[in-house]
Amino acid sequence: MINLAKAARKLSATSVSPPSYAGVMGRLEKLAVIIGFCVVWQLLAVAGILNPIITPPPTAVLKAFQELLANGALIQDVLASIRRVLLGFVAASIIGVALALICARVRLVSRLVMPLVETIRPISPIAWIPIAILWFGLGDRPAAFLIYIGAFFPIFTNAFLGFSSVELRYVRAAQVLGFGRVQFFTDVLLRSALPYLFAGLRVGLGVGWMCVVAAEMMGARNGLGYMIQMNRVVFEIPNILAGMITIGIIGFAVNEAMRTLEHRLLPWVGRS
Repeated sequence: MINLAKAARKLSATSVSPPSYAGVMGRLEKLAVIIGFCVVWQLLAVAGILNPIITPPPTAVLKAFQELLANGALIQDVLASIRRVLLGFVAASIIGVALALICARVRLVSRLVMPLVETIRPISPIAWIPIAILWFGLGDRPAAFLIYIGAFFPIFTNAFLGFSSVELRYVRAAQVLGFGRVQFFTDVLLRSALPYLFAGLRVGLGVGWMCVVAAEMMGARNGLGYMIQMNRVVFEIPNILAGMITIGIIGFAVNEAMRTLEHRLLPWVGRS
C-alpha cells in the first residue's frame, strides 16, 4: 500500500533547491536599492531641494535612531508593538484556519458563515477603532482586537480556498488507500492547503502591522504608533521617520522569515 505522505517526502527530497548564491545576490540587490535610495535622499537634502525641516536627511534620522536606542525608548515601543501583534495574529491564525476548515468541509456552516464574512470583510479595521476602545478601553486589548480583525480575513479567505481546492483525484486515492480522518487531514488536506495558508499568514501579518500602528495612535500609552503620534505633536520629524523606518524594517524582516520558513517546509512551491 502506497503512502501519500512518503511519496510527497520523496518528491520534496528530489526537488532542487535554489542555489544559495542566488539568495545572497538577491539580498544584496535589495540592500543596494535601499542604500541607493538613502544616498539620493541625502544628496537632495544637501542640495537644498528638500526642506530639511519637514524632510530631514538620512543623517538626521540616523542620529534620532541613536538617541532613541540610547535612552531605551525605541526598544520599549518595539516590544510593546510586537506583543500586541502577536496577540492578535495568533488569535486570528487559530480561529481563521479552524473556521475555514469547518466551512470547507461542512456545507451548512459555509452557507451560514460566508455571507457574514463577505459583509464584514470590506469594513476597514480603522473603522473599528471607536468600537474597540468602547469595548476594551485603552491598552493592549483594543489594539490586539484591531490586529485580529485585520489579520483574520486574509488568513480565513486563503485557508478556505486552500481547504476547498483539494484535487478530487487525491481524495479518491486516499479513499482507495483506506485513509482515516486524521491521515486524510495531515497527508492530503493539509498538504494541499499549506501554500494557501502561508500566503494568508504573510498577508495577515502585514495587515496586522498596519493595524497596530493605527490602534496605538488612538488608544495606547506606548508602542511605535504611540511614539509616532507623540513626536508629531512636538514636531520631531526625525523621530517620526525613525519610527516609520523601524516599522518597515520589522515588517520586512518578518516577511522574509515567513518566506524562508515557507520555502523550507514547501520546497516544491518555490519562492514568490
